[in-house]
Amino acid sequence: MENTQNLTESRLADAWAELQSHANEGHELKGDAYRLAFADPEFLLRRETRGVRMQLEMLKPDLDQQTLGIENTIVVFGSARFPAPEQAARNLAVAQAAGDAAALTLAERHVRNARYYDEARRFARLVATYSKPRPPKEQLFICTGGGPGIMEAANRGAHEMGMPNVGLNIALPHEQQANPYVSPTLNFKFHYFAMRKMHFMMRAKALVAFPGGFGTLDELFEVITLVQTRKAKPVPIILFGTSYWRRLLNFDVLIEEGAISADDLSLLTYVDTPEEAWEAVRTFYEL
Repeated sequence: MENTQNLTESRLADAWAELQSHANEGHELKGDAYRLAFADPEFLLRRETRGVRMQLEMLKPDLDQQTLGIENTIVVFGSARFPAPEQAARNLAVAQAAGDAAALTLAERHVRNARYYDEARRFARLVATYSKPRPPKEQLFICTGGGPGIMEAANRGAHEMGMPNVGLNIALPHEQQANPYVSPTLNFKFHYFAMRKMHFMMRAKALVAFPGGFGTLDELFEVITLVQTRKAKPVPIILFGTSYWRRLLNFDVLIEEGAISADDLSLLTYVDTPEEAWEAVRTFYEL
């Protein structure tokens, strides 16, 4: 019987080669019923295939982390807007030279908040120092949102100690690049916030929330809710910067109004130094 396989089927590699060719030559990619479904962007980006895309965002980071032995993480949240002290100092010098009052106010605030960058970096170094000599199953890996600011600081601290670290970045309307300290093989990008937050929790053995904005609050309350409702196993939830968090969140109001029980506040631990944060993790797990 004559073999007609080459006339009717394409190898998987051929499908991707075709897509790459269109991209390289700047040709518009048009719908093609004959194209393999997984290599058809128009099909994959339809509203009806959203579930498939979400499943892929669930599988890819999970399988890659399994392959690389990432089983236990310490998740660090915090503001993307708090720069490294050296960058804050440069910005202040520029603002002072320019004589721009608004720029000077912003630069001075950055200098004040840059200490959180240093502290997140130091905390990650403590975690990495503990983990590096231990067997893979006992190691704790730093995991962040992969962006700048506090996230960069934590990835940087682990990187400086020679430990792999994870970045779970998100595609935003204004392009956000992963910081340079995320391990390349553990540098993931998400479209769906829900899938990203699920991955934060899947391997988390602790959450350390540094001062931050809406994104940090969103992620923090997701974790608090999951632990409070026992949809996730208990983990240390550590709020770094007592003054910041107590000014921002008055949990006593929730108790006074009967919205939560007083025992719920035991889920939270307030700390002010990297050493205190690490000790809270060590105490919880008796390390």
